Amino acid sequence: MIERATNLPSGITQRQDLPRASRIVVKVGSSSLTTLAGGMSEEALSSLVDRLAAVKTSGVELILVSSGAIAAGLAPLDLSRRPRDLATQQAAASVGQGLLMAKYTQAFSAHGVTVGQVLLTADDLIRRQQYANAFRALNRLLALGVVPIVNENDTVANHEIRFGDNDRLAALVAHLVKADALVLLSDVDAVYDAPPNDGGVRVPDIESDVALSLLDIGTTGGAGLGTGGMATKVEAATMAAEAGIPALVTSTANAAAALAGEDVGTWFAARGGRRSTRMLWLAHLASTRGRLILDPGAVDAVASGVASLLAAGITGLNGSFEAGDAVEITDADGGLVARGLVNFSSEELPQMLGRSTSELGENLGDQYERSVVHVDDLVVVRL
Repeated sequence: MIERATNLPSGITQRQDLPRASRIVVKVGSSSLTTLAGGMSEEALSSLVDRLAAVKTSGVELILVSSGAIAAGLAPLDLSRRPRDLATQQAAASVGQGLLMAKYTQAFSAHGVTVGQVLLTADDLIRRQQYANAFRALNRLLALGVVPIVNENDTVANHEIRFGDNDRLAALVAHLVKADALVLLSDVDAVYDAPPNDGGVRVPDIESDVALSLLDIGTTGGAGLGTGGMATKVEAATMAAEAGIPALVTSTANAAAALAGEDVGTWFAARGGRRSTRMLWLAHLASTRGRLILDPGAVDAVASGVASLLAAGITGLNGSFEAGDAVEITDADGGLVARGLVNFSSEELPQMLGRSTSELGENLGDQYERSVVHVDDLVVVRL
């Protein structure tokens, strides 16, 4: 498989560089595409497509991650609000996805642009074979001049394999296709240092986790139709930035200005090299089944990012998990240090705690003479 780029960060380092990007992932939320009554807004969708088509016809490879399938399915099913139960959400997505794609197909075709539907679940981006298939399909669509329109496959996704919102899906797709930048569009024009109604002011740039920690970020969207608010957009932008892909958070109304490199929204500068998609999933999306508690020496070793976790450094555990499950790795005070995929179940581990690897092999058998969490299956979240 020939990949488009190396593991180096994106060459786009500031918002003014966006017009030079060759491949961009744009995400639009439900609130930007629907009316207050819950139906699709053809005017809003057409306006967005006009802006994106102009970028596409200028030679930029564009991937659109679009919410709105469930919202589009509400009216045909005589539902007055987004359903809470998974089965009805799946039904609404099944009805609405076709309607959403029909609108996009019609709107883009007016500009001579062909679109293609790509529906993904989390499994598609964390399992090697599905990941390769998704990578190949998206790259072939782009090579053919098609705009892939990506959405979570809500019709079949269950609670265990959901991304949770399309903001995080967009960050993973940007990583998958090695995009130069990620643009997250919603009904809010930027990240603010406090709620705008309380006098908060726009934050133009975020270059570190320290700067981000000083902000008072809200958690809900404006129209109530989507699943993600500003907090999820910030998390998605941070995911991308930590994987070497700069991100811009702004409003759909600012889409044209944002893609032209104008001073709008909030820019998340890329930092660090590109991570594997599996490690991004483990750091931000994996559902953990338990917790391993470490002694100070093991905390230091794990936090270095170059050492596997051995049984000798574990002082306790919580939860019920099987080998291969994701677990949290904490210090004695409960501070999160890392997440990882454990090699032993919660039933096997108690007899192993505090014992050296050689001792485990001698007393319990060769199958216990290995790390509890291998460094290749471990991501540090606190340095």
